[in-house]
Parts: sequence; structure tokens; C-alpha cells
Amino acid sequence: MKVLYIYIETFFGNVDMLEALANYRGEKGETIDVVKFKYEYTRGKKESGDPEVEAALLKAIKDNDPAFVFSFNFLPIISKVCAGAGVKYVSWVYDSPEVYLYSYQAINPCNLILTFDNAQFEEFHNAGIDTLQYLPLAAGVKRLSALEPDRKAAEKYGADISFVGSLYSEAGKSGLYSQVSEGISEYSRGFIDGLIRAQLNVYGFNFIKESLTPEVVKDILSTGEFIIRPDGVETYEYLIADYMLNKQATVVERRELLALLGKHFNVRLYSYDENRAAVPEGVEFAGPLVYYKQMPLAFKCSKINLNITLRSIRSGIPLRCFDILGSGGFLMTNYQPDFERHFVAGEDYVYWDSKEDLIAKADYYLRNDAEREEIARNGLNKVAAEHTFDVRVKQILEMLGL
Repeated sequence: MKVLYIYIETFFGNVDMLEALANYRGEKGETIDVVKFKYEYTRGKKESGDPEVEAALLKAIKDNDPAFVFSFNFLPIISKVCAGAGVKYVSWVYDSPEVYLYSYQAINPCNLILTFDNAQFEEFHNAGIDTLQYLPLAAGVKRLSALEPDRKAAEKYGADISFVGSLYSEAGKSGLYSQVSEGISEYSRGFIDGLIRAQLNVYGFNFIKESLTPEVVKDILSTGEFIIRPDGVETYEYLIADYMLNKQATVVERRELLALLGKHFNVRLYSYDENRAAVPEGVEFAGPLVYYKQMPLAFKCSKINLNITLRSIRSGIPLRCFDILGSGGFLMTNYQPDFERHFVAGEDYVYWDSKEDLIAKADYYLRNDAEREEIARNGLNKVAAEHTFDVRVKQILEMLGL
């Protein structure tokens, strides 16, 4: 069968997904022929309509007659063309938030939208939308296993505790709370600060959107930061909560947790250079990592790999976690409900549910090498058996009835 693959160079997962599709062998020896359709993607432009792109995609569909069209993340323009052409469109969402899920195109019958966040699936399912299904992300275990650190790499990337992620200080980032906080009332600032502080005390349930009052929403909208798209049904409450306040909660949480850990342990942060000025005292800043070449080595060489989840991810397992586990690294993460669906805490990974718990567990596992290494092996074995891209391709084909 043929698959028309919407190739967007900047999307993570391309290498592993393309390999898994190419390596697929069905029970009767069936194979997949992958045809790439290169699409230049810029968020905020042309996702909903572009006659030139639509014509080119429609031609590619007619020329190749694919069993389905595939992309990472949901792209309304692709769904629009597939609906018109009568071909199935499979999109696997790994970003959060993803505003395009609230496009009118999301309900097209041609769609099989796969979300890695079960809470998001339940939200749409409860609203009667059946084009979304839950599918966790995956790891390219074969690729990751092939990267073995030599002595030089072990010296370079060796650390007690590492975190790979953003502090959201990058210049030009839109939707940052700092860009509107001075333009809203003192009451709204106090309300938001209190709401964020309350949310940071709770893992596994997000209440920021439901807690917003009309007065605070109106105050934030007066800054001109948010605009509803003409082809979407997202609410201002959703945009403010997930694109601003949950991000701000993550900013506060990551800085506070890293600062706390930095007082007790050797902690290293891998992040964009723009985040250097925001690095807490006691934390070593090591700059960015190349995703496919350097990041797996850092995961392999760090005794503890942190995951501090972006708060807009309500229950899902972030891609970072699969990359850590698939590299054979030891994962310590904040509590996320979807882990319980697929892994065993204390056997495959470790989670914390408070600052005190984080410090205690970091200290324990840094002093107990054998137990830590056994958990890392268990996590790798679980991912290798159940959560590779090869496994996900088979699951997708089963969902499609292929």
C-alpha cells in the first residue's frame, strides 16, 4: 500500500516514523511504499487555506492513490483536501497546546486524529467528536540504541541530574504572560498569580481554564494578545489558559524546581541560549542539544533525567519521556496520569508529587546506583517491547482497518 507522508522538516519524529513505515511487513508480507509530500509549514500562516498547496496535494493524491495521508500534528489544510478527495487523513499530535484541533476541519469524517493526551481525547469524546483517538507517543529504540557514548562523550555529558527543555525566555515568543502582565489590573495580576500558585500544588488535574473569571478574561483580551481564528471554535478561555497561563505556570515551576535541586545536587540544564539569563543559581547551563545526535547521549550519561511537563499537557506522556526511556536513561518525572496506563512507577520510571518528594527521591536514587540502573533497564525494555514506532505503525493500521 502507499502512504502519502506530509513531510515538514522541523517536526520531531520524521526519521523514526519514516523508517517504521518503510520497514513494515504485514502478516502476508505486505509492505508500505512511502511517498513524501514536502510542505513548508509556518504556524499562523496558510494552515487553513492556500490554493497552490491544495492543488499540489490534490494532484499528489490522485497520482499516487494512497491508502491514507499522514502527518505529525493536525493540519486543517491537509484535512480539507483529503475530505474533498475522499482519502483518509491520519495525524499524530505531539504538540500541546494544539489550537488547530479546534478547527472546523477537525470533524471531517476522513480524519483519524491521534492525540497523546488521554484527557484531551476524553474532552473531545464527551463532546461527541469521534475523529480523535488516544495514542501515546513512541521512541526510536533502534536508532537510540545505536548511539553508544565513548569516553569523551561520557565526560562531556556526564551529570548527576539533567533537564533538557525550555525556560521560555526566547526572544519573540508569543503568548508570554510577561508581555501582558503590566497591561492588566493589579486585581487580575493577583488573581492569576494565585491561580498559578494553586495549580503548582496539584499534579494530574488542571483547573486553570475552568477557574478564569469573565473579568480577568476581558482584562487580558484588552491587551490585544489573542485573536480567534475565523475557521476555529476555540474559546478565549482555552487560548488564555493553555497558550499563556499554563506556560507561565511551567516557567515558574521549572525555575523553582531547578533552583531547589541546584542547592543540593549537581544539576545541568540543556536549553536555548536565550534562556541563559534565566538559569537559576546553582544550575549549570550547557546550551542546546542536537535532537538526533547529542540529546540521546546526554540521556544515557546522566544519572537522573528530569521531565518537568508543560502544564497544558493534562495527562499525556511527553515525547521527552519516551526519548529518555528509549535511550536507556533513568527517568524522574512529575506525576502524569497516562503513565499509569503503560508503565509501573518504581519499576520502569520514578515520579514525584511534591517538592519534598522530588528532593528525597533525587537523593535516594543518586545514592543507589544498582536500583537506579535496574529501573532504567526496565524502562528501556518496556519501551522496546510496547512503545516503538514499529508498534505504533501496526496500531495505526489496525485503527484504519488495514
